[in-house]
Amino acid sequence: MTASEDLATGRALIEGGSPVAGSMSRAAATVVFDPGSAVVQVSGRFAASLRTVATEAAAVPVERERVRAGAVLAFAIEYAATVHRAGRTARRDGFFAERAGLRPVAEELAEAVVAAARRSTDERRVRHLGYLLAEAAVSPDLDADLIDTALRLAGALSWRQLALLAGVGRRDRVPLPMAPLEPEPRAWTAWGAREDVAGLQRAGLLEPPVAPVRPAATLPRLRPADLRLTRRGVLLHRLLVLDLLHEDAVTEALADLGLPRS
Repeated sequence: MTASEDLATGRALIEGGSPVAGSMSRAAATVVFDPGSAVVQVSGRFAASLRTVATEAAAVPVERERVRAGAVLAFAIEYAATVHRAGRTARRDGFFAERAGLRPVAEELAEAVVAAARRSTDERRVRHLGYLLAEAAVSPDLDADLIDTALRLAGALSWRQLALLAGVGRRDRVPLPMAPLEPEPRAWTAWGAREDVAGLQRAGLLEPPVAPVRPAATLPRLRPADLRLTRRGVLLHRLLVLDLLHEDAVTEALADLGLPRS
């Protein structure tokens, strides 16, 4: 395959993400493969890393996985264009540089993000995986190992857990319910949502930690309003850009907890 054919195939991958990323996929592909014709711009170094990874991922054999691979790169471009307009510049700490015997960190991370997106059968997660890639590219205070840790943490969380993290992260703007959570609600949906909260606590993403079970419990029951992001939770919230997670998803996740209506 010639270089021009490689580029055409990589561009087709991003454009093919439209079933998940929507009509902006075509514009995102233009930003990466024909920046002179693009309406918006991103860092040239970031675009170059995505060109490489898109071309390599174009050979993914499973069609829906290929769609998600293209979509996650389209979402990365979407958010990268936003931060570029805001004046946040691409990092200059070697993140995009070739290393002796190794690829640039940016390309390794992009490949890992594409792999995570391919595995994400709940395709709502793909948007925020793309945002993670773009956020990492402008965050010189976060090293490669830390970003990889955040990506692995994100991979272990359900969509509802991401929505709950988003809700806690914006609690100062949108107050959380004051009603106490049932430790063992009878309804299955409420029980599952309560388990999701406990899972976030056990993963060290939310505090306070899970309270030990006591035969005669005297501690007050946990309320959503009591929850706070830990430092680990702040990292995940920041990299996945959960401030932009749709408000409807947060509302639905909180409703699943089965709390009385205020």
